[in-house]
Amino acid sequence: MLRVLRMRADSDGPSGFDAMLQEVRAAAARDLAPLVRRIDEECLYPEAPLRSFAAAGAFATHLPVAGRADLGGAIRAAAEAGEHCLSTAFCMWCQGALAFAVACSDNAALRADLGPRLASGAVLGGIALANPLKTFAGLSRLSLAAERVAGGYRVSGSLPWVSNLGPGHRFAAVFERPAGRVAMTVLSCDAEGVQLVPPGRLLALGGTRTYTVKLQNVLVADEDLLADPIEAHFRRIRAGLLLLQAGMALGLGRACLRLMRDAAAPRSLVNGQLALQPRALADRLDALEEEVCLLAATPFETDPVYWRRVLEVRLALGELAVEAAQNALMHCGSRGFVGDGEAQRRLREAAFLAVAAPAVKHLRWMLAELQC
Repeated sequence: MLRVLRMRADSDGPSGFDAMLQEVRAAAARDLAPLVRRIDEECLYPEAPLRSFAAAGAFATHLPVAGRADLGGAIRAAAEAGEHCLSTAFCMWCQGALAFAVACSDNAALRADLGPRLASGAVLGGIALANPLKTFAGLSRLSLAAERVAGGYRVSGSLPWVSNLGPGHRFAAVFERPAGRVAMTVLSCDAEGVQLVPPGRLLALGGTRTYTVKLQNVLVADEDLLADPIEAHFRRIRAGLLLLQAGMALGLGRACLRLMRDAAAPRSLVNGQLALQPRALADRLDALEEEVCLLAATPFETDPVYWRRVLEVRLALGELAVEAAQNALMHCGSRGFVGDGEAQRRLREAAFLAVAAPAVKHLRWMLAELQC
């Protein structure tokens, strides 16, 4: 743990991420690549690769120091995993997002206790983002409600689609307090009254330990609150949470680019007729990565124009991921339609990026609302 935290303290901008990224790249080839088919077909949870990435510092470099943070290293680390497997890259986002939310909290005791354990991977977990994002955009209502009790709250409700969970894992959740105030807390999957319900077989990302989380009178102690009320805390972390998702799309896009280039030699004449060509995809990925890294260097920026750019780049990444995966399959031709081939898996994974919170349709809604 000390090694991971020291690496975070020594990092200074993109150059400080190099050693971590080299270790993540090596771990992805060594520990993740041999498991990809089992993760996809058998819904294997990639715990061993996640622990390796944690040891490399992948969940520590983006955490704030002296009020500043640069998310570029965490985004690039997730992209390295995403080139092999989107399930694993998504679990990395879950872990990194939870660590970021805790590190940005005003709860000093929680930061000091749980924060380092999340950064080092000693504790794994996720964050229930979909429901509050839609609620704060005016598209839904909070799914969790609480009543005040001595020393905290009793929280009940149901949260669909919370990932990277399991025994000993933690997750952040948002609930409505009496009198309409909203708070955020960190819960244990082992807490009394917490039930994890499998959602059934998913089209992709079945290895992410995604559940519907049901809470029945779960005790939330005051000392476990990340934010109460939540508004200032959520404004502080919202850009970072969305930007950290960029690694998934960038990694998947690179994998699709590789598939297209590998298919070019035997099919160069006919593949030239397809709408998206490797050079164009590479240029678009480079441009989006440049924008992501620029935004990631100042995740606490409060200018409304900055927030718009975050939404726009997240939307562009989700849409490009689907376009790249569709075209990669077509570049591969009949080989892309083989059930155990990579191209069809990438297309299924890309569909997740189009519907994951915030979904493409929700991002378009949020951008439209900004214009009102």
